[in-house]
Amino acid sequence: MSEITTLLHAAVSGDRLAAERAFALLYDDLRRLARSRLRRDGAELTLLDTTVLVHESYLRLQGGAAAFPDRHHFMAYAAKVMRTIVIDAVRARRTERRGGDAERVTLDTGAIGSLAAHDDEVLRVHEALDELAAMEPRLAQVVELRYFGGLSEAEIAANLGVTERTVQRDWQKARLFLSVALR
Repeated sequence: MSEITTLLHAAVSGDRLAAERAFALLYDDLRRLARSRLRRDGAELTLLDTTVLVHESYLRLQGGAAAFPDRHHFMAYAAKVMRTIVIDAVRARRTERRGGDAERVTLDTGAIGSLAAHDDEVLRVHEALDELAAMEPRLAQVVELRYFGGLSEAEIAANLGVTERTVQRDWQKARLFLSVALR
């Protein structure tokens, strides 16, 4: 077992120091994942930055009681948590109570219209992915791990216990479903 796997097992057992050590060892990977996540969704849309997203993820991961057999499962779960945080941030921005429906003013005339449109796109992708998960959970997992988690096909296959070819077929099916759902 790798050091990270050992620390993750100890953290589930309640060892706070092991959890902190595992987080420290995975911090760079989590930052890379968060940077990738925010680059896709646009940090200006969620008002989050990489550090805030990593730390918020850490707090949510600490609150959960999930057991992670290895680093890949942990990173896959972290990607899902980051997706949830981004969706929550977009929803919070849009709420009536916080002026989410108010017209936004920007000094950059090139950005006018793109902010609200991108908010809608992020939420539509989230809803389409939830719909896919209800019909074909493994396809949704492949999308989350590849698109949101940044894992390779080999890593996804190992994570899900299937062959790389199955991951490739699932990715094609998921892309087709999402392209139709997002029209």
